[in-house]
Amino acid sequence: MQTGSTAGPIAAPALLGASPEDERRNIQAFLLGASLELSSRDPVEINACADLLEPGTAVYISMPPGQTYHGIVALATRLKRAGLRPVPHVAARRIASRDALDEYLARAAGEAGVDSALVIAGDSDRTSGPFESSLRLLETGLFQRHGIAHVGVAGYPEGHPKIAETALATALAAKKVLARRASLDLQIVTQFCFESEPILVWATKMIEHELPVRIGLSGPASLPRLLRFAMLCGIGNSVRALKARPQAITRLLVEAGPEVVVRDIARPGGAPIAGVHFFCFGGLMRTARWLRAVREGRFELTPDGGFRVGAA
Repeated sequence: MQTGSTAGPIAAPALLGASPEDERRNIQAFLLGASLELSSRDPVEINACADLLEPGTAVYISMPPGQTYHGIVALATRLKRAGLRPVPHVAARRIASRDALDEYLARAAGEAGVDSALVIAGDSDRTSGPFESSLRLLETGLFQRHGIAHVGVAGYPEGHPKIAETALATALAAKKVLARRASLDLQIVTQFCFESEPILVWATKMIEHELPVRIGLSGPASLPRLLRFAMLCGIGNSVRALKARPQAITRLLVEAGPEVVVRDIARPGGAPIAGVHFFCFGGLMRTARWLRAVREGRFELTPDGGFRVGAA
């Protein structure tokens, strides 16, 4: 997820009083510790990207329909051997039984040294077993039993296409209570957005929960891939905003990245954001190269409110 400028809000003016070098340093600091998400169908990129990423970078492993946890454990093991930190998804509706969950977590911790997981409900309308929500998974106590003490749960800056905002808030409050009781380190990892405004508004609302927030963005990817994944994930508001901006569409037909949004939310004084999580729709290697270039200062600010990677 994910170099030129990206889809995002109408370009904001440069931060008053901030020099270009200040803005560049803000962007670099904001992206320190960024995590990435690997599609379980793209394992060949793991070793190739290890030299591009900082050692210990968190790489999440998605759990799409049809993917078994055996395959995810194998990918997690490869990531660990490459010096990266595997963070597997655990999708409640795709877990067949409590025993299957127990085996999945035991193998992930034992074979790949996993100590962190993203616990989600999963998009399936039907459940494969007794778990219909991430809360039900956490209630088993199996995560802490296997030493998986760092748990991410989903956040939705633009809302969920099927769940009311009040229901999401109630579920998050219940997870927070459970996590404190079980000594789990809880954080929120959001769905990806193309615009900064909903991110900043939502993150401000999350302050009351006193939980770290990791913002989901798409790394550099082609427009067709971005739109396809956005519609699948219900990112309707951002897609509508993108389609309403023909100039942004024209830019994205060539190349797309998260630069405008990153520059906007990296500015000091906004809602507290603990980090960024990149969905690698353009491939893990493409996002890893992009992050490496930013880390090394190989980018320049652009008049549209973003920045161009590889130009410096």
